[in-house]
Amino acid sequence: MPSSATSSISPTGRTPGPPGACLAELHVHNLGVIDDVVVVLEPGMTALTGETGAGKTLLVDALCLLLGGRADPSMVRAGTEEALVEGRFLRPDGEGGDGPSEILLARAVVRGGRSRAWIDGRMASIGALAEVASGLIELHGQHQHRTLVHTDAQRSALDAFGAIDLSDLEQARQRLKQLEEESAALGGDARQRAREADLLDYQISEIDGAAIEGVDEDGGLEVEEDRLAAAGAHRQAAARALDALSGEEGTGALDRLADAARALAGRAPLAPLESRVLSAMADLGDLAGELRSVVETWDDDPVRLEEIRARRQLLRELGRKYGEDLAAVLAFAADARGRREAIARDDRRARTLDAEAEEARSDLAAAGRVVADARREAAPRLAREIEATLRSLAMPSARFAVEVDGPGPADQVTFLLGANAGEPLAPLAASASGGELARTMLAIRLAVATGAGVMVFDEVDAGVGGAAATAVGAALAALGSHVQVLVVTHLAAVAAQADRQVGVRKSEHDGRTTSAVEVLGQEERVVELSRMLSGRPDSDSARRHARELLAARPRHR
Repeated sequence: MPSSATSSISPTGRTPGPPGACLAELHVHNLGVIDDVVVVLEPGMTALTGETGAGKTLLVDALCLLLGGRADPSMVRAGTEEALVEGRFLRPDGEGGDGPSEILLARAVVRGGRSRAWIDGRMASIGALAEVASGLIELHGQHQHRTLVHTDAQRSALDAFGAIDLSDLEQARQRLKQLEEESAALGGDARQRAREADLLDYQISEIDGAAIEGVDEDGGLEVEEDRLAAAGAHRQAAARALDALSGEEGTGALDRLADAARALAGRAPLAPLESRVLSAMADLGDLAGELRSVVETWDDDPVRLEEIRARRQLLRELGRKYGEDLAAVLAFAADARGRREAIARDDRRARTLDAEAEEARSDLAAAGRVVADARREAAPRLAREIEATLRSLAMPSARFAVEVDGPGPADQVTFLLGANAGEPLAPLAASASGGELARTMLAIRLAVATGAGVMVFDEVDAGVGGAAATAVGAALAALGSHVQVLVVTHLAAVAAQADRQVGVRKSEHDGRTTSAVEVLGQEERVVELSRMLSGRPDSDSARRHARELLAARPRHR
């Protein structure tokens, strides 16, 4: 966009903002009667003109396809299998200060299959294509308005017109959202945490109450239970073993070993063997002492046996609930204590978050009231400005209103239009014909120069003529001073005010109809405007009138 856009004054008297994207090149292949055309476009206002049926609207249809519009296979040129639309857009805010950045969008319509889309040469979904394109292009006309009929776009337009500062509101919303997300991340509400804490307290208490002595406690109890369960049999076995070691005199193993030691004593060569016999006697003596202790001290103890069995049952119950062995049970208890401590921390943090969230809600409500008041103050001013513009655009009886409703910041903004005398005010999308709606969109964009950088108007001059047509053309040219405007028009008074003009012509060759598109030079514009004025491009009087129109157009750029 030229630098003059930042210093010129918009039709409303406000300085327009930075220029948006610009459609630099449009390539259309095998779409309807268009065989293959490339249109190179520039900023400002461009008029698309040509005889009825020449294919002007196909260029608008091509942009509709880039916006994700329905891909009808009947759009594909007869005798071909695929139509292709490509748009090259320039954004003035290139990264790194390297000048304008390019965005390449493409859409293919296949006669016998599904359509395809590309963004910057990469395959993309139709939804993704539409999302990108909707930030670049606005289409206004019958069945083509896609932006300003929606509440969010109307709200944005009102905010831009009123220079309404939303920063405090957005900060309050973001702050409350962050607090609510952090609160949700704590693991449910306070009641859920309380229930979990109660369960953990019970589990920790049950495990701690068991006073587990170690991971091997059950193994030791198992040995003791086995001893007590068969104490008599154990004593009898020990008594038999003791009798074998030190039974009646001369018959026990110890006596026999004593005989062996005496036989070896005093013989030096046999001294090592004697030593081994004496060592064996010592070991057997110790063994006999232990066996004697078993015989004399291992008594039946049914009380202790019952205690052991009860203890082992308790340990098995803990294992069934908390782990396959005592090591797992103790690990479960450690984890439960950690989680319980975390819940206590979460509860403390939750109380802090609740207090902060309450404060954030109060801040949000206060910011919302400020925004709501500003919107309600700006709404009638915007309505009056748009209504005044509509009356100069061949809608002398039009009434326009901006309704602001809803809680808090009053986000429910609705544009209402009564296009003709006696008609009630109704939401924008349901209150006007294609031409009236396009002119209403033009009036809105004259008041609020925000949104996409490329605005396309089709049928904006439907049903107008004379001074009204001149007013429509002047309004489009004024809008073109700070956004790129493409207008399909049949009126010379509108086309003459464009910065440049693109002619669409239809011809026949070898039985096929083909449309050609070209940017018209000054004399070619005179001829085309003559045709639009009188139907006779060679008429001298029409050409004089055409030159007068071109000479009289205002210079907005």
